[in-house]
Amino acid sequence: MYDLLIKSGLVYDGTGAPPYPADVASVGGDIVAIGKLDGEAKKTVDASGLAVSPGFIDLHTHSDLSFLLDSGAQSKVRQGVTLELAGNCGMSFCAPLLGEARELLMPRVSQYTDDFDITWNDFAGYLDALESAGSTLNIAVQVGHGTIRSCVLGQEDRAPSGEELDRMKDLVAECLDAGAMGFSTGLFYAPGNYARLEEVIDLTSVAAQRGKVYSTHVRDEGSHSVGLFVALNEAIEVGRRTGARIQVSHVKCMGPSVWGRADDVLELLERTRREGIDIAGDQYPYTAGSTSLTGALFPRWALDGGREATLRRMADEDLRERLMADIEDIYKHNRNPEGVVIARFVPDPHFEGMNMLHVAKEMGCVASEAALRLYGQGEGQVIIHMMQDEDVHTIAQHPLISVGSDGSSLSTEGMLSVGRPHPRSYGTNPRFLGRFVREQGLVSLEEAIRKMTSLPASRMGATRRGRIAPGFAADIVAFDADTVLDTATFESPHSYAVGIPHVAVNGSMVIENGEYTGATPGKVIREFAD
Repeated sequence: MYDLLIKSGLVYDGTGAPPYPADVASVGGDIVAIGKLDGEAKKTVDASGLAVSPGFIDLHTHSDLSFLLDSGAQSKVRQGVTLELAGNCGMSFCAPLLGEARELLMPRVSQYTDDFDITWNDFAGYLDALESAGSTLNIAVQVGHGTIRSCVLGQEDRAPSGEELDRMKDLVAECLDAGAMGFSTGLFYAPGNYARLEEVIDLTSVAAQRGKVYSTHVRDEGSHSVGLFVALNEAIEVGRRTGARIQVSHVKCMGPSVWGRADDVLELLERTRREGIDIAGDQYPYTAGSTSLTGALFPRWALDGGREATLRRMADEDLRERLMADIEDIYKHNRNPEGVVIARFVPDPHFEGMNMLHVAKEMGCVASEAALRLYGQGEGQVIIHMMQDEDVHTIAQHPLISVGSDGSSLSTEGMLSVGRPHPRSYGTNPRFLGRFVREQGLVSLEEAIRKMTSLPASRMGATRRGRIAPGFAADIVAFDADTVLDTATFESPHSYAVGIPHVAVNGSMVIENGEYTGATPGKVIREFAD
């Protein structure tokens, strides 16, 4: 007696091998048989005419908080995602919660609710809270360098003392030993940007010793051509000096100064691997990104010391003039005001969907002043249109690049349905399958599935996920290769994908015949073999 039997599908096993017709059966959450199966099952799913693949693994997400707010957050599982790796870009903002790190969590929570209790301080307690909350899919979390820095140094732009560095290393070790599945940096952001290379190497070595991945939002993704390649070489040097497995987050060519350089970026990754350094990357299939208002537009010197210090600088006439000039320079070199769109602004939601030129016109000021006025009311989230299709397509075809959303698990209903977030939270995987594979033929379907399954599994070290094979977890997606597509847009982002009628997580149906079953069988992944 099988627990789950998926019948008559065309099986893509996740390795990139050609598909073959077969049934797939599971018992106790694990795949136990593949082939022409005639046994009985507690649940049988007819996959006739459908592609059957391993559940998609989203290697780059920010769902750290999602399932604590809504265990049924469906935007990812409805696009076939059965495992998310959160805690990226140096931001494991839910843990550990020591020093200033605890203060930084509440503004994030308040975007959704004022009724939320933090019952933990350490990483183990956070993972326990995630486990208790339940989730539609499996979730693993990295520990973030920016959060570790906030615990020990706050938001200050300075090097740690020897004692402080030891404390940071101890915290990273404690989190990794408690179940963090990697160490991430956001060297583009404050406070991660304040760290120099030696600090990053010292902390990454703690992860390398435990065989955990090091993922990095590199220091510069394209403010100028030299900056992008210096930043990539910094990540490479970390791998060279520590032996860590390096994952370059959301590989891109951001801004006019580096448009057309995708081949150079990929050639650098290939040359690095030939040197013996284990490096790869991930990418979301869009020409726009998303981040905080300050992350997109504020120079890092202005963020030294945290929000109150920034507000004091804004109140100083000379510093305000300098800050505005720097923001104008950021517009000039990376993204013009029309390309920066407000995605979420809790103090005044009517700005959501407006670009910064529109905001400035409504406020009766220039775009740099508008950014300061918004921040004076509170932090916001923005979408930034700053890439070219040609570079995105070139990167998407490379065998070292996984598909990753850089988004969060959200919902079309309830507290996670607010704002106008980047549509990647709803559409990354079906967009890749529908537009990049079916419509444009950038890669084969079996290669696209490999980029969403066994490749990301190998990057995070998950040994029982990412393949359809006996002994692997029964995370399985059945989708229609002829109709799968994203429906979320920048104008209407809260919209589920189509063409993915069945999703099983750990052998339990979460999406069946296109409907959410209400099941939350997801696990918190704390070990490679979980």
